[in-house]
Amino acid sequence: MKKMSVADAAAFFGVSREAIHNRIRRGSLKSIMSDGVKMVLIDETTPKKSPKSRQSARVSSNDERYYKLLEAQNAKLQERVETLENETRTLRDQKEQMLIEERQKIEQIYRDKDEQLKNILNTLSSKFMLGAPLESQEEDDTLEAETIEVEECVDQSSSHTLSLKRYLKKEKFSEKKIQKIHKRFKKALKSNDERIILIGKKIYIDPKKYDYNDLIKK
Repeated sequence: MKKMSVADAAAFFGVSREAIHNRIRRGSLKSIMSDGVKMVLIDETTPKKSPKSRQSARVSSNDERYYKLLEAQNAKLQERVETLENETRTLRDQKEQMLIEERQKIEQIYRDKDEQLKNILNTLSSKFMLGAPLESQEEDDTLEAETIEVEECVDQSSSHTLSLKRYLKKEKFSEKKIQKIHKRFKKALKSNDERIILIGKKIYIDPKKYDYNDLIKK
């Protein structure tokens, strides 16, 4: 028999000190007191670390079961992931199809609106092409006839009466000067100047009868 300390015995068997004390209490190991120190008696033929070997076998077996469990769970998770990916892909395809259909509907609506607008514009254009120029021409002819008639009436009433526009052109005033003179005559009209005759929108004057220097040559 070989004497060992509790620590040496624990190292010999590859277990903890507490395990050595438990074996001593159970009687599977013998011990003696030497100089107040507990010594463990070990048969030299006892294989080293045999308990640990058994423990290692148990641990190895547990590890194997644990790895198998992890593999099974991993397989289930992988299957679930694939299912979710397929569902996501299906939903994405459905969403894209819905967006395509909605876009086609919107494009069709805009095409219909554009066609309606074109028809309206074509209709309005046709009306203007057929009616507006004729009406404008009639108005111009009427206005011109009325102007000639008015001027004839004025000329008949007084041989010296003529339009302000004709008078200013005859006197060869500049365009800028003509505009200023027109403004003065319009202002005089508002004050009921008896020298000025307004027929329609035209101003007439009688240079032989009245003096207009205050309005013309300022």
